[in-house]
Amino acid sequence: MNTAALREQIQRAHQHESSTGHLRRQLETQLPHLHPAILLPEVDAQGVMTRFVAAYIDQVPDLLDAANEVAREAGIESQIKPVLKIAEQFFLQPPAIMAGHEGLDSLLDEAYLAHRLVEEVNDLYITHFGQPLIPLDTTVANLIAHQLIGETFANQLDEAVHHAVDAMLNEESFALESVEAYREKLNSPDTDAAWKRWPCLSRQLGVELELDQPAA
Repeated sequence: MNTAALREQIQRAHQHESSTGHLRRQLETQLPHLHPAILLPEVDAQGVMTRFVAAYIDQVPDLLDAANEVAREAGIESQIKPVLKIAEQFFLQPPAIMAGHEGLDSLLDEAYLAHRLVEEVNDLYITHFGQPLIPLDTTVANLIAHQLIGETFANQLDEAVHHAVDAMLNEESFALESVEAYREKLNSPDTDAAWKRWPCLSRQLGVELELDQPAA
């Protein structure tokens, strides 16, 4: 994994934001139009959302490093590493539809691709194994990021994720003789203990999503 390059790219984007304030101004225009299910504090809503975006982006190399370490310790590296490499490439060599984006604005798009890739693969693993490959729940964070990116473009990014997953994993991937042994690894105390050292960072991002509005 080349997460050092990702961290360097993220640092440059933070420097770009410090000098331009581009993301903060963009968020200022977006906040009044966000879905009402996205709950923001009354005080410093713009600052909270800016910090959310920064944390969502910063989370990607941490997630990849965590997954890589757990994969080695639990003996499931051959199953996990291809997923991590594709997420990494979204940052280092983003798809053509990302052209023209820069700074944290661009990295929000790329972070969304990486997080959504993990989410999609998790869904596949839940279907086949009854539990996720990487047990970090970023669903809420991804829904918020989808809103910030905008419905049309975010749907295009989702399509790019689906193509990547389809190219990487298919039914044959789960029909190998090694799958049953892998299932046992996934359920092992070693895997569970390793992941417990990495808390779900999305809970710390400072924005909530209320999917079920309370009854009147």
